[in-house]
This record gives sequence, C-alpha cells and structure tokens, in this order.
Amino acid sequence: MQKKFIISINGPVVECKGDGDFAMHDMVYVGKDEIIGEVIKLTKDIATIQVYEETSGLRIGEVVIGTEAPLSITLGPGIIGNVFDGIERPLKTLQELSGDFLKKGNNINAIDEQHVWHFIPTIELGNRVNLNTILGEVKESEVINNRIMNPFKIDGEITYIAEEGDYKATDVIAKIKTSLKEYEVTMIQKWPVRIQRPYKERLTANIPLITGQRVIDTMFPMAKGGTAMIPGGFGTGKTMLQHQIAKWSDADIIVYIGCGERGNEMTEVLEDFPKLIDPKTGKPLMERTILIANTSNMPVAARETSIYTGITIAEYYRDMGYNVAIMADSTSRWAEALREISGRLEEMPAEEGYPSYLPSRLSQVYGRAGLVKGFNDKIGSVSMIGAVSPQGSDFSEPVTQNTKRFVHVFWGLDKELAYSRHYPAVNWKISYSEYVDKLEDWYEENINENFSKDRIKIVKLLQEENELQEIAKVVGQDVLSDNKKLILETCRAIRTGFLQQSAMNENDTYVPIKKQYEMMNTILKLYTSALKLIEKGIPISRIKEIGLFEEYIKLKFNVGNNELYKFSEFNQKVAHELKIVKEEYKEHMTN
Repeated sequence: MQKKFIISINGPVVECKGDGDFAMHDMVYVGKDEIIGEVIKLTKDIATIQVYEETSGLRIGEVVIGTEAPLSITLGPGIIGNVFDGIERPLKTLQELSGDFLKKGNNINAIDEQHVWHFIPTIELGNRVNLNTILGEVKESEVINNRIMNPFKIDGEITYIAEEGDYKATDVIAKIKTSLKEYEVTMIQKWPVRIQRPYKERLTANIPLITGQRVIDTMFPMAKGGTAMIPGGFGTGKTMLQHQIAKWSDADIIVYIGCGERGNEMTEVLEDFPKLIDPKTGKPLMERTILIANTSNMPVAARETSIYTGITIAEYYRDMGYNVAIMADSTSRWAEALREISGRLEEMPAEEGYPSYLPSRLSQVYGRAGLVKGFNDKIGSVSMIGAVSPQGSDFSEPVTQNTKRFVHVFWGLDKELAYSRHYPAVNWKISYSEYVDKLEDWYEENINENFSKDRIKIVKLLQEENELQEIAKVVGQDVLSDNKKLILETCRAIRTGFLQQSAMNENDTYVPIKKQYEMMNTILKLYTSALKLIEKGIPISRIKEIGLFEEYIKLKFNVGNNELYKFSEFNQKVAHELKIVKEEYKEHMTN
C-alpha cells in the first residue's frame, strides 16, 4: 500500500509528500474520511491531487493512500435508469445512506451487487473469443438488453459458460483460457475514464440522427456518431432543445450529463425524465436513459470528470452495438472547472484565464464520438451534443471558438428569436452542418430523390430574404418588386410554419422526416406557382388575399404525422385557387 502525507490544501487541490510511489492519474483516498482524489501532477516526491469531494475538515499530516490504479468507473447491468454524480456514485443510494446532505467518503459501488439478473448465454464451450466478444445477455430494462462482453484483450477459448438462470453481477458467468492462464468473467468490468475504449474500425458517419426537429433534421442535420454544439446565452433554450433531442431522437440510449448547471435546472430534469413516456416504446424514458448530475454547488473537480464518466458509459453501450447520444449541459461549466483547478495549480493562464490546454481537452472529449465497428463486429455509435453558455451571447469567447474547431455541427441559438418565442431558437443565418453532403445519399434513398435539392432551394430563399430585409430597411418594403415581395412572404411562411416548432402540440413536437420533406416541398410548390402568376402581371396583393400562406403555416398543427395525404389535398387546393385567380386575370385583361 502506497502512502503519502498531506502538506498543503488549496480548495480541491491537495499536495502530499512521502515515500509512496504514486503515478499520474492514479486514484487515491485522501484523509481519514478516505475521500476520492486523482493524481494530476508529480514533482519529485510531491504529488498534487485533485479531490472529488469537499476538502473542508482535512488537515495537514493526514494520510493519502494510493490504489496503484487509474481513476476508473464500474460498468455492468444496472446503469440504465440510474442517476449518478460526476464520479459514478448512485445518488439515490447516497441519499439512503446519508440523507439529503451527502457525507464525505461514501465510496459505494455504482452497481447493486446483490441484485439478481437473468442471464442467457449466447456462446458455447470451446468457442474462441477476443476483446468484447458477447458471452450472453441480461434484460437491464424493458427496452435495453445488456450484452455481457469479454473485458480482457485476449484471444482465448471458453472453458466454462453459465447456464441460463439467475445470477448476481459478481458471479462468475464464464471462464476463458489462454496458453498462459485462465480468466474468470463476471457481469462487471472496470474502465479508466480518461482512456478511450478500443474498437476495430472507425466508419464514415453517413446515417442521420433523426431528432424530429425540422430545423435540425432538414436544415442542419447531425449524423450518428457525429459531434454538435449548441451555443446560446441565458434563456435561449439550450436545455429545452437538448431535452427535445433526448426525448425524440432515434438513439437507442441517452446519457444526459448535467455538468455544473444550476441545481433547479437539474432538479427539473430529475423530476421530469422519470415521468416522460418514450414515444418509440411507450415505456418510461428512463428505461433507456442514464443521468449524471453534477450541479454547480458540487465539488468542482468532479464536474471536470463528469464528462469523461458519461463518455465512458456511452462507449460501453456502443461496444454492444447500440447508438448512444450524449447531452452535455454545459461544456462551459466544465471549462470553468478546468480554469479553477488550473488557477489553484498556479499554471500560466491563456485567454480569459482558461488554461492553455483547453483546446486539447476539448479535442479529447469530442474525439471520442464516432460510428465504429467493434472487435465483436457490432456497429455502434456515440453522438456528442454539447451545450455552450457564452456570457452575454458572445460567440467569440474561448470555449465557443475552440469548440467550433472540433465539432461538425453548429446550432447557434439567437436571443432575439428566443425572446420572440420562436423555438427552437436556432439562427439559420449563422448555423451550419458539415454532414449535409455525407447524408445526401441516405436522404435520397430513404426519403425522396429531391430532398437535397429542395433543401438547397429553401436555404437560398432564406439567404435572399436576409438580403432583401437589409434593402428594405434602407428604402422600404413598398419599393420592392412583387417577385421580391413574394420571397419575403414565402420566407415568413417558412420561418413560422417550418422552422418554428411547438413542443406543446402533439402534431408539431415531433415531426417524422418524411413529413418534414412534404412540408418543405409544399411551400416550394406554393412559391413556384405564385411566382408564375406574378410573372404574368398578377399583383401579389391578390395572391395574398386567398390566404394560402396563412393556411400553410397552420398545416404543422392540422396535419398529423400519419396524415401525409393532406399535403396532396392542400397542393390541389393551391392549384385550384390560383387557377381561379388566373382566370379572373384573363377576364380582366379581355375586358
């Protein structure tokens, strides 16, 4: 057992000295309460430790015990539906042990080792196995089967496999023999949080993560295994948008990380998520969700680790062949934790006091997302969506700018849109997605061959509207020609009827991608038909009198997700009404 003794205490940073041979990133137990810490710096015989709990009450001279192992978390059945703190301690169990106010040194297991699981083997005696080969399954929740994997990086032979039956997570369910030794496998495995779990091959991310939010799926799509950021000031709806994605996306599993957020926001998540019904399965959403709660009043060092804890859990389920989506809210608070610890270490600060290694840490975090094929040939993905909270909506601050370097989707939230009750408040003028070209084939094969072409037309119209609005500010809208006024009217319908979405309406809170295409195609047909009449000299005022644009806006509420035929009916009505106007015009010209 390696030991050192405390010589300095500076908030969550503790220095200790002695004969113990500590290594970088070793997990240690600090003081008489044995609170968890991690070695982050070594100088001769002095070890600097960041502590994941309150250091109040610690004294100089107290012992620090090394575990001779990196900071690791426990992986196995029982994680789904649970709520953990930043170092994977189950909060419900902590509350049962210490009440509403957590005591220090409660180093409890993340998984209930007394719980009995029904194990079904999927492998036979004599089979050859390697890393992450699936040995069997247990039903972890109503919708997720935990595939028990071989945790050892070995090529061996199965010499024992448990029969179907009920076992505790710590029971031996398989034995694997190599030329050197025999390994015993339980349902539990450990993994260091700062080390990426290995895989066989990284694949091209060319399948969209469908969220049911039109401004995302159609305008700025994200791929499974992709990375995205949601920057926005206070009150712009970052958390709300992440909640919508968590509820409606077609990811198999959601890992929601409340990283340094206000306690009341995290309380809302903890209260709401168990009540939500998963629209895909009809079961509670928690049956496929893992929550990591590390609020702003919890120890700052644990906030820094909570991101890595969430990613490691996501990679564990990815290796089983699941598509996992991580919601990190917010990475700005995570970066602030880095800044605070860096300041206590007296490191040279970079821009706005953040450490110079902020970009490399962000690269490490977002670099662990991806669509991969595992050693067991299962294809799974980790999609990373990080919220960023720039002060005063200043997108030029370091966290936003450095995050943009490592993500492929930018959903910039606009406070003016949010304050005008336009949700999601994604500003289409500054947002972008680098997955658009990679996803073209999928949209054409699965939705419609004209999907990408129609999307480009919508984007161009919105760009023209932006230019026309600038002109109208100078000379007034009345000076514009009728075809320019038609662009403004069409884009108003696009903004209100397509980009704006209501979470309170059952037909609008989630929109299937096929319905999104029909909505997009319908407004383009209306624009094209109206433009032909304007080119024949019919004034736009007459076209607006019919009320077709207003009726289009209401379609998002009036057309159910299984009533796509109503778009054809609307298109027929458009053709009929505009034909009447055309006939009126001919008659007027004749007279």
